[in-house]
Amino acid sequence: MDARQAGGRIERELLILTRHLEMTSPRRARLDHNALDRSAYVLLSRLEAQGPMSVPDLVEAFGLTPSTLTRQTTALLRDALVERTLDPGGSIARQLRITDEGRERLRTDRDAITTGLTDILGDWPEDRLRRFIEDLERFNTDIEQRTGRPWPR
Repeated sequence: MDARQAGGRIERELLILTRHLEMTSPRRARLDHNALDRSAYVLLSRLEAQGPMSVPDLVEAFGLTPSTLTRQTTALLRDALVERTLDPGGSIARQLRITDEGRERLRTDRDAITTGLTDILGDWPEDRLRRFIEDLERFNTDIEQRTGRPWPR
């Protein structure tokens, strides 16, 4: 199998994986509809991992248009999941910082996702789990190197 054939098979499996994740997300699983949407989950995860960031920093990190990021962050501000703070470096630009509420909602959703994954992976042997994680990390870091958009780990 060459890289093109592998790419086609991986594309299909990623499509299916994305669909599975969407169908089993905390938002779908919980009736209270208090779960985060996908964009909120990703943005809050990044702010939690990296700390406060400005909108231009987030635009660069995600490769989104400023209007898309502004729309997403406006929703996070409205729901008190992030707050605006002064740049500790002295710049006049404001930064967004995850709030305690945002951190708690993120933790709740992450716990639900982790529980679902634990159920699926529960009977996998340790060496297979380790290999799968290493392959996912390699796949993601290769993408990050090509795009110039690393994710803090």
